[in-house]
Amino acid sequence: MNLQEMLRKPETRVVDVRTPEEFAEGHVPGSINIPLDQVDQRVDEFQSLGTPLILCCRSGARSGRATEFLRSKGLTEVYNGGGWTDVVRLLP
Repeated sequence: MNLQEMLRKPETRVVDVRTPEEFAEGHVPGSINIPLDQVDQRVDEFQSLGTPLILCCRSGARSGRATEFLRSKGLTEVYNGGGWTDVVRLLP
């Protein structure tokens, strides 16, 4: 299943790992903000969000790091969506 198909599923959550200031300037509608520097302290919160999870940031670098970290903690349905504007373009 590709990201566009996942975004059609009501259980899919989008998490933006940019800073709160960046998030306030624009974000994926319905996404939540968990900054990259807090990801390691909030693994339980990610687990409680359900799956699949699509992570995004400005370019995909931070969301890629967060995706790999969360996978190392046992979350399997976590995907790097890249830049938040790329994710917006995929919305149904």
